[in-house]
Amino acid sequence: MADTNKKKGFFKRLKYKYRFIIFNDHSYEEVISVRLTKLNVFSIIGTSVVFLIVLVTVLIAFTPIREYIPGYPDGSTRRDIIMNAILLDSLENEIRIREQFLENLRDIVAGREPRSYEYTPDTNMRVDDIAFRRSAEDSVLRAQIEGEEQFNLTVSREMTLAGYTPASHFYAPTKGLIINRFNPDQSHYGVDMLTEINQPVLAVMEGTVTFANWTVETGYVIQIQHPNNYLSLYKHNAELLKRVGEHVRAGDAIAIVGNTGELSTGPHLHFELWQNGSALNPENHILF
Repeated sequence: MADTNKKKGFFKRLKYKYRFIIFNDHSYEEVISVRLTKLNVFSIIGTSVVFLIVLVTVLIAFTPIREYIPGYPDGSTRRDIIMNAILLDSLENEIRIREQFLENLRDIVAGREPRSYEYTPDTNMRVDDIAFRRSAEDSVLRAQIEGEEQFNLTVSREMTLAGYTPASHFYAPTKGLIINRFNPDQSHYGVDMLTEINQPVLAVMEGTVTFANWTVETGYVIQIQHPNNYLSLYKHNAELLKRVGEHVRAGDAIAIVGNTGELSTGPHLHFELWQNGSALNPENHILF
């Protein structure tokens, strides 16, 4: 009974009303007068604490204030994490490519046919289900490329003097600045063209793709056999758009300029032109 009376007394005291008054110290005028109970005070304090917790949680979760919390990564740290993830993915891809190269090298040494990793046909795909649609942007891009390249066909005077057929017209392989010229004394059998990354690489003449694959030193390489025993090579590409055996026309996009291979120091195209097994100076045959 005593414990029950104490509990009743405790809850009863919580409901006792108290008056909180603020007086003016000079005039003793009543400024604020509030009637409260202990239960009201506990309720107000509890609600305020919950509100503060929710407010702090929202500020930390949805505003940059969280970056000032010790141990929380700031914007630059998060960017570094993303860049490290991208670099790790690139490294994994490079290791995979090297492993494929070594596997092919072992197959060649063992007398087996090397495997191709460039294309794996999807046997479940039906050709009838493929629908090709030309967008307005694609039409504008085609018109722009054709307008820029329609006057790039050239027949050089050196070609005529050397006895080559006048039908040997050449497109410029891409738009850019030559930074390293033809120099066979230094085993540099082509020209290096500095250009923007993702710039299209064009076939300088019609022909058939005879090589389109990855090499360790020169990255993605594509090679085209042309009439009159001409052979053109395009190295350090970011992506190949044609495959071995495909026939291309002069000016067709065959690759994308990139920065692949151990010998590449930046986005550029290394272009070589050969005839009858001899390297030609591309600047004597093509108007860059």
